[in-house]
Amino acid sequence: MPALISTRLLLLVGNSLPMQRFLPSRTAWLNTTVRCLSQVERDHSPLTLTALGFKSEIETTNKNKSNELKQLKTSVEVPKGKAKAIRSNEMKAAGVKNAQDIEFAPLAANSFSELGLPPLLIERLESEGFEVPTDVQSSAIPTLLKKHDVVIQSYTGSGKTLAYILPILSVVGPLRKRFPKGVSDAGVPGKKMGIEAVIVAPSRELGMQIVREVEKILGPANRKVVQQLVGGANRSRQEEALKKNKPAIVVGTPGRIAEISASGKLHTHECQFLVLDEVDELLSFNFREDMHRILEHVGRRADSRGSKTSGSRRVERQTVMVSATVPFSVIRAARSWASDPLLVQAKKVIPLESLPPPGPINLSGSTPSSSSNSNVQPQAAVDSLPPSLKHYYCVTKLQHKVDTLRRCVHAVNAKSVIAFMNHTKQLKDAVFKLEARGMIAAELHGDLGKLGRSTTLKKFKNGDLRVLVTNELSARGLDVAECDLVVNLGLPTDSIHYAHRAGRTGRLGRKGTVVTICEESEVFVVKKLQKQLGVPIPLCEFTEGELVITEEEKSPRAVKR
Repeated sequence: MPALISTRLLLLVGNSLPMQRFLPSRTAWLNTTVRCLSQVERDHSPLTLTALGFKSEIETTNKNKSNELKQLKTSVEVPKGKAKAIRSNEMKAAGVKNAQDIEFAPLAANSFSELGLPPLLIERLESEGFEVPTDVQSSAIPTLLKKHDVVIQSYTGSGKTLAYILPILSVVGPLRKRFPKGVSDAGVPGKKMGIEAVIVAPSRELGMQIVREVEKILGPANRKVVQQLVGGANRSRQEEALKKNKPAIVVGTPGRIAEISASGKLHTHECQFLVLDEVDELLSFNFREDMHRILEHVGRRADSRGSKTSGSRRVERQTVMVSATVPFSVIRAARSWASDPLLVQAKKVIPLESLPPPGPINLSGSTPSSSSNSNVQPQAAVDSLPPSLKHYYCVTKLQHKVDTLRRCVHAVNAKSVIAFMNHTKQLKDAVFKLEARGMIAAELHGDLGKLGRSTTLKKFKNGDLRVLVTNELSARGLDVAECDLVVNLGLPTDSIHYAHRAGRTGRLGRKGTVVTICEESEVFVVKKLQKQLGVPIPLCEFTEGELVITEEEKSPRAVKR
């Protein structure tokens, strides 16, 4: 019977504690096991900058041993002679960092030179007019340079793309940090590296936009360093470009990346970086098989021991997940795909483990599942909503919506407008009515094809189009800094979709206006959105070329940011 008990207890903790040291004495093994497990459960020592490597002088475990033992809040007395052994076993059994806030600087830098970027990269940033990093860039760049897996979360238009591009270009490509010869392959002049970074985006538009952003930083002479692999384009040409240019960075959609990878013409086992932009969209069922292949073939997770591929080297990858919203599905994916990920927000960096899982919240007798969903979704929408926007709604009949849009554009004196509709078939008719009244407009949707979409977007960004009429396709990833008005001709399905649509304006701290044009029967939806988002959405009219507020709305109690 004693032998049976010892065997079962050994199976319980065998993965955390070495077996050999306990074989001589079953009694001693049992006592030590109880002490170790108790200590792991009760230890809540803070996760400091030292643990993250943000200090140049790292204090050793031996120097802090006495302090650590004093901080342990446990009723189990630990003999002095066994303190070191117990501390070692405790770290093995714990496996992850404790969920405590992290303090680190700069968090609000005045220049990119404060963030540890290489000189060549800073020169390129200055030549392109980038001088002061945004809050999320100040938080993310130093964290990524320290090789941590991260989830970057900030509102739409806050500069998340540069927040992960710059750390990648710091170690990949011609602008990287130079090392003495012999220290690293990166320091060997002329050495041609393989693909070192893979950036995945859920849509062609977002993928092409990321490529343009990387090319802008690299400069005209180094554009071949990055290659786009998006669906809707000629696959053979993309494969030829991969073979000819040998890019260091590839950006693409899940389907095309997985397709070329499966054909054996995309080798990513030695990749250092895997970036999943708009990761909440990449978690959808449509991308499941493609994402599984990408995660299996792009490097390997830092703490992965079981994934060994014969005949090919696998290097540890740094996983970066990016989104304006971080629902629990993203948290769950990050815990699975990344190694001890940190949540990076504007002026805040915390371990992802510190976020509590969404639990049932009973409000007014509602069921746990419904109350939990209604609480989590608005919070995610609030987090993704740019703070410098003004919101309004206008009531009209269905047949007058497009004409109301035209009057709205004149009343706000908007130069660049994105109008959202819910059905693709409605777009052409709306464009026809706008052009009939002398307003230059065009439609944008997935059926146009790659060339048609690229041409329309280029015209809109250059100011040749005043109104871009589109569907949910452009609600994510479309970055037109000059867009000063977003109009909802069709109501968004929920607060998150509203926030992503609204995020097409007011980017990088600019001012913007969002107007929802609805029918009388749809007003209750606007009221619900107002309550969930915690922003005032007053009723307005467009009279004599001006926007007139007819019913002032008090700001509802906002969901905590």
